[in-house]
Amino acid sequence: MTRNVFVVLSPRSLPYAAIGLRTLMKNSADPLRLTLLTDSEDDRKLLEDHIAQLPCERGSSVAVFGKKAADERAAVQFSELAYLRMFREGHPCWRKITDPLLFAERGEEVVILDPDLIFPNRFRFEPTPAKGVLLMWQNPNCLLPSEVVLKGMNLGIRFARHVDIGVGQLRAGFDLDWLDWVIGRLGGASLPRMMHVEAIVWSALLMHLGGGHLDPRAWHCWARTQYKRTLLKLGRSRTSILRMDNLANVKCFHAGGEAKWWLEDKGLEEWRAPGKSLLLDTQVRAIAELEKTSLENELRLKRLISALGYYRYFDRRPA
Repeated sequence: MTRNVFVVLSPRSLPYAAIGLRTLMKNSADPLRLTLLTDSEDDRKLLEDHIAQLPCERGSSVAVFGKKAADERAAVQFSELAYLRMFREGHPCWRKITDPLLFAERGEEVVILDPDLIFPNRFRFEPTPAKGVLLMWQNPNCLLPSEVVLKGMNLGIRFARHVDIGVGQLRAGFDLDWLDWVIGRLGGASLPRMMHVEAIVWSALLMHLGGGHLDPRAWHCWARTQYKRTLLKLGRSRTSILRMDNLANVKCFHAGGEAKWWLEDKGLEEWRAPGKSLLLDTQVRAIAELEKTSLENELRLKRLISALGYYRYFDRRPA
């Protein structure tokens, strides 16, 4: 079965994205119809030059579309959805939610990938549900800015807690009127132009449509733990920090934050390619809702540690 995969990608991300795309095309056990969505025509041409170098297994294909092609489709498909059209013009990451839907038929599988993923073993994507969403799982709540989340909660919008947006799987043709409505309720044109807003919308979409989380043992998100932050401050090498994450049984590794810029470091070739075969479906993890009291307690704790001077020694947000 051919899997329908999308990546919203700027050529500026190729220092790390090239590694991920190569492992994706090389290690997928199923043929892929990979669609890269980028910005300008110059960007499209640069990516087309790059994909000519990708390993392309029999039955797979790769196509690149610039924003102009997506704009033309959005003018028709989103003609009655003003907030969705506005959302596409916000932070470039927000187009991960909207633009793959423009290139898929109703009911068709849509697998959306971040560019900072690697696929270290022979793998198969999990089955995309007939209804609902599959997202990766991470322990911390990274739904930012918190004011947008609290505003949504006060309006009755529900959010999933452990959302990592490295991989998203769903089917085209779900209720776009609701998605347009929720973007408007969260702020519409006044939404802060931050990449993290994408996670807020995914979180609301997961609670609305149902579904679950990909098994974090197989679909693994890099965590910038306090232990790793301390090791970095003490001078441990980036390579040794990455090697702390064992990829032997991992289908997909999301190199979030600054870790994506480390993937090309010398000495990681063997770590990036354990070479196992992981073709069995893994168990979907149930959704946990983010409760307002829990979020408020987290915010109070963050304000306390900030007042104690924590962020003078450790950056608040990774690059």
